[in-house]
Amino acid sequence: MNPTDDAPRVALRARQGAGARYDAPSAPAGDLLLARRGTAYFARKLGELTDAGLAEPSLRAGDSKARVVATVGYHARSLAERLARLRVGADQPPALSEDARQAVIAQGATLPARALRSLVHHAAFHLDVEWRDLTDADWEMRVPLVGGETVLACATPPLRARAVWQAALDLGNGGRLADVPAKIRAAP
Repeated sequence: MNPTDDAPRVALRARQGAGARYDAPSAPAGDLLLARRGTAYFARKLGELTDAGLAEPSLRAGDSKARVVATVGYHARSLAERLARLRVGADQPPALSEDARQAVIAQGATLPARALRSLVHHAAFHLDVEWRDLTDADWEMRVPLVGGETVLACATPPLRARAVWQAALDLGNGGRLADVPAKIRAAP
């Protein structure tokens, strides 16, 4: 790589100042990009839905579109909270049981449309901030997930990417499999 290729990036960071956040050098850039693009794609599909459309059935058997949206919002919130606690060395709260998690999602699906949209937006933003605040060493730390499973922090972006891309399709309002990146389609 030519050292002058990085000059625009260095100049941008200088203009943005010391308060701007950036991914750590060892952050999984490709996976973060897939998660961020998936989040943007989901947000676009959500934005195309009317408020009344949120009550309609999704492509997930038995779930409304509002429930799919609530699932996406609470998924981001859970990951962000766990990463934040990991980053500062705080104890992790016990994971919710699957029944408790489903109850939270069901309750979230009853939120007014504006609140449901805000949940998704704010939780995604919080998750992105937490990813950006992870140091090189943090990316190798283990993050406890719902159900007791743990993964490396570097595994959270692909986990999120799969969730948001699938949810965008599950909304059933024009999301196409052809829009989903090949790496996500090929993932187990």
